[in-house]
Parts: sequence; structure tokens; C-alpha cells
Amino acid sequence: MPMPGKSPEEEAKKGVLQYAKAWGENPLPATLLATLVFAQHARPFQTLPMLFPPILLFSSYLNVNGFKTDSAGLTSAWSAAYLILAGRRKQGFGSKVGARGLVRGATVGLCVANIVGGGLAYAFGKRNKDDE
Repeated sequence: MPMPGKSPEEEAKKGVLQYAKAWGENPLPATLLATLVFAQHARPFQTLPMLFPPILLFSSYLNVNGFKTDSAGLTSAWSAAYLILAGRRKQGFGSKVGARGLVRGATVGLCVANIVGGGLAYAFGKRNKDDE
């Protein structure tokens, strides 16, 4: 069901940048990334990567409470930090094909999407000026 304020033609003209910005303003990608990071590093427990899920969940909490621009920047920055950390680990060819390799690939892909979408949402987002 289309939104009452937008015609289907306006909705069809929505470009890639608007979709990326909407992705960055959504609380779900940070929660999904926190879930995937936890799934990879909980067993065996790895301390450094396990610092990321609480921060990403806090970013989702900020987003739900109305701080969409700040949440997008936080998600983008911590996704980039995790991508750098994940890029340092080298995997053999055999481990790329299994379930762990699939989860790792999904995590890296989600990090890239969060960096692009969150960066756009943070760069072009509007903050409410309640302090004036």
C-alpha cells in the first residue's frame, strides 16, 4: 500500500543515493551487523571483535530514540572499524565455502553497505535544533 503523501511516480524516481540514505537511517542494519559479529566471535570467544556488538546495539537504540543522523554516523564509523579488523584476518580457500565463510562474507558486505548508507545519512542528515 503506497504512502498517502507520495504518488507512485515520485516513489519510482527515487535514486540509489536516496535508498542508501534510507538504509543509513534505519536501525535494523546495525542490529543485524551486531548479530552477525556476535555469531562469528562468540565461540571461541574473541575479546576485541566482541567490543563491537554493544556499540552497534547502542547505535540502534539511538536511532529508535530519534537521533537518526548521529546513529548513522556511529554505525558507519564502527562498521568501517570492524571492516578493517576483519580485513586483517586471512582465510584459506576451504574456510570461505562453509557456513563460517558465508557468515563472514555477509558481515563484510553489510559493513560496506553500512559505511555507504550511514556515511550518506550522516553527511546529508538534518539535526533538529531544539537548543535555540
